Amino acid sequence: MNTAPPSRSPQVSAVRRRAVIDALRRGAVPESGLDLLATGLDRFESALDAELDAVGSGASVFKAVRGEYGSGKTFFARWLGERAKRRNFAVAEIQISETETPLHRLETVYRRLTERLATASFPPSALRSVVDAWFYALEEDALAAGADEDELSTKVEKLLAARLTEVSRHAPSFATALRGYRAALAAGDETTAAAVLAWLGGQPHVAAAAHRFAGVRGDLDHFGALGFLQGLLTVLRDSGHPGLLVVLDEVETLQRVRADARDKALNALRQLIDEVHSGRFPGLYLVITGTPAFYDGQQGAQRLAPLAQRLATDFTADPRFDNPRAVQIRLPGFSWESLVNLGVTVRDLYAAGADAPDRIKDLAADAYIADLARAVGGALGGKVGVAPRLFLKKLVGDVLDRIDQFEDFDPRRHYTLTVQSSELTDTERNLAASADGIDLDL
Repeated sequence: MNTAPPSRSPQVSAVRRRAVIDALRRGAVPESGLDLLATGLDRFESALDAELDAVGSGASVFKAVRGEYGSGKTFFARWLGERAKRRNFAVAEIQISETETPLHRLETVYRRLTERLATASFPPSALRSVVDAWFYALEEDALAAGADEDELSTKVEKLLAARLTEVSRHAPSFATALRGYRAALAAGDETTAAAVLAWLGGQPHVAAAAHRFAGVRGDLDHFGALGFLQGLLTVLRDSGHPGLLVVLDEVETLQRVRADARDKALNALRQLIDEVHSGRFPGLYLVITGTPAFYDGQQGAQRLAPLAQRLATDFTADPRFDNPRAVQIRLPGFSWESLVNLGVTVRDLYAAGADAPDRIKDLAADAYIADLARAVGGALGGKVGVAPRLFLKKLVGDVLDRIDQFEDFDPRRHYTLTVQSSELTDTERNLAASADGIDLDL
């Protein structure tokens, strides 16, 4: 995904810089500030921005992202999420897994969505902030229409019913729960209000007393989840968030579940895609990420012909001519050159906030970063495409931090690259040439 040297704004806040560097030191994808690292993604910007604008105007979009391990799928999703937040979208990133978030149970997917819901102003879970803002907006609209204080509650109730008319056809309990939440707040019963909001967010095992107070029954089911998603989009839009970006990350995990659960999950994904394309969810931008094996393999999308047809995209041409407007886009992954470019970018970002910026640029010069990238790639069996996470972790935590703190530290004399099995992911471990330690030949 990184193919060209980046150009950076000279003004980067210390908070943003620290957040990015701290995440890289842990070997994680930063939650924010990804524009500081994103190079080579300009090929997608125009098409994705146009799609985000369309979603903000009431359209709905589905996008599939493919890439091998280490190609930057999670990075891409969070980078897109940052662009969405700049348009005041809400964003939710959901990790698909057999045990925690099985895709064939859409009620669980919806629950994770509300747990991970974030906006530019509020971190997860922003559900309560969004709902409170929605009721505030209803009150403002009622007052603007001439309602006085005595009739405000009645006017708000009428507006609530009018705004959720379409939603109530599919999920009447959504509006019922909102009324119950507002009534509990008005009564000063914070415990009940929180419980009703939890039920609205798809949480199971909510106290029976909260059910009775709000007038709702049971827990959210698979079919009700789609209606609740529709309702959430309405609430978001009326509270000032024109769109919702939902990322279903790592859908390739579906290949490892039982055959019956896999078939249900693939069909649920097909159903979601059809609902998005039907226009049922205005303001929704749905993204899935997965490996080529998921899209092309017989244990993945190809197992369900209707799903394979909806995801079908021609990737036989030169990657330079991939269509970013297509339903499926591919991330080409890292080459040795692009890995070095990324390392230089991180080095410069680190140096801008370091105690010893000149020493960092001198001792961690471009040539050293190139040698370190080559060594880390060698430690992973020459698979440069899966090296970025480990490379950046070593660069920041083992090299740059030491240069910055110790005046006499020289990485060419005092540092030997060592890769322990315990610090590798399963994929990296399978590719590692040795877990005993690798000498950095500089």
